[in-house]
Amino acid sequence: MAGASFILAINLFIAALFALAFFLVAATNRSDGTPRWFALAYCCGLLYIGSEFILPVQVNPQLTYTAGFAAFLGALGCATIGIAARYRLPVPWLLLAVITGLSIAANWLAFDLGRDSLVRLFAYQAPYALLQALAAWLVWRSRRRQPMDVGLIVLFCLSAVQFLSKPLVAQWTGGVGDFEQSYIATTYALYSQSLGAILQVAVGLLILLMLVRDMLVEITARSETDPLSSLLNRRGFEDRAVAALAAASQTGAPITLVASDLDSFKSINDGFGHETGDQVIVAFAALLAAASPKTAIVSRMGGEEFAVLLPGAGLAAARLYAEALRAAFSGMPIAALPAHMRVTASFGIAEYDGSESLSDLRRRADSALYVSKRGGRDRVSVAAGPDEDQMPMHPLEGSTAMRRTG
Repeated sequence: MAGASFILAINLFIAALFALAFFLVAATNRSDGTPRWFALAYCCGLLYIGSEFILPVQVNPQLTYTAGFAAFLGALGCATIGIAARYRLPVPWLLLAVITGLSIAANWLAFDLGRDSLVRLFAYQAPYALLQALAAWLVWRSRRRQPMDVGLIVLFCLSAVQFLSKPLVAQWTGGVGDFEQSYIATTYALYSQSLGAILQVAVGLLILLMLVRDMLVEITARSETDPLSSLLNRRGFEDRAVAALAAASQTGAPITLVASDLDSFKSINDGFGHETGDQVIVAFAALLAAASPKTAIVSRMGGEEFAVLLPGAGLAAARLYAEALRAAFSGMPIAALPAHMRVTASFGIAEYDGSESLSDLRRRADSALYVSKRGGRDRVSVAAGPDEDQMPMHPLEGSTAMRRTG
């Protein structure tokens, strides 16, 4: 078996593995079109490699030659569409259609030129280079500059240069063979198949790594997000809050915790049903998300309890924030409740002292929250110092969470 034939056999196996890998990723993450397009790209690559094996036994190889070219062009086109999907960019359908149509026609017409003709060689390789350059441009246009994104740009650019260099390499290495049947035994074929395979495998591996990373990020986000309110859950809040307190401790910047609780929420569930209670939680969560600064860490800690950590905010700013929330929520109609009913929330505020733990800060904020509850609900209270404990010894005895308007 010639060296190039051996490389082709390896490429066939690798392309099949990549196609299977991308299909499996696509089956796992149906919302992302990227793996489907790359799976299709490697399937087209399989067709191209198959055409290279068939060419030596063809009496009239023009059709197989052009079909193989079209298959590899389709592989690079599908990869380009996959890149557009990966980076949430519009697919340049018209440009891809023009490149595909003109390139196939040009290669069909150029077939009768000499096999070592630079015109024929460039007609074959230039469209590949153009598609790889287009893929690199799409990644660049996305303005993402993480190491993997930069690596992808570099690989696409190297692949484009490699395709453009092939006609010159063919001249230097003695040509592409006198006949289609003799191509596979040439030094050029060994160079072309080896280098092209290395670059395409590198691109495939990098795309797979990016997709797996995205899936892990999504899984992590789901594990840290409360499904009802779409806010962070307790785990997500604590992970971010600990880091924020550590940063504040080092910089000396103020940071304040606002704890909140929907007043007598059990009476809403008992009187109107849990579905109505869920709508109240969603409404309050939406208010928190809309009213909080971008730097805030907003969470639903569980049940009707919420917490907001405000980096850069002292007690005065946090109190204004909480009072605005309290007033807005107490005047907010809830669609599932009678028009004259309103739900209220109580708030407790504690400013980080620079050294206490998150659990200590939360305890002080909860103490202030209980003061608001004991004081009649629908109010904001500020925590005492770290050495004072205002937490009540007995559970609260509540009044109704709803009040009549007018």
